[in-house]
Amino acid sequence: MEYLVLYLGIINAFAFAIMLIDKRKAQKKAWRISEAVLMTVAAIGGSLGVLLGMYAARHKTRKPKFSIGIPLILLVHILLLLFICEK
Repeated sequence: MEYLVLYLGIINAFAFAIMLIDKRKAQKKAWRISEAVLMTVAAIGGSLGVLLGMYAARHKTRKPKFSIGIPLILLVHILLLLFICEK
């Protein structure tokens, strides 16, 4: 369980950071982080970090893929954590 908490902390910090980096790159019209990478990071445990990054940077909040998809992924992650912690 300790490793799971450590993993989730690291992946969510990374997810938050890449959302901020992508926003900065968008403002500078530079090379961007692909939506596939952002969604993948969210799917492998970084959904909370992506969601917080979305709203902290006001980035991708108008795209349904993110405004609906990321909260749904987070919900699934919460349910999985509840299931794991129940045992």
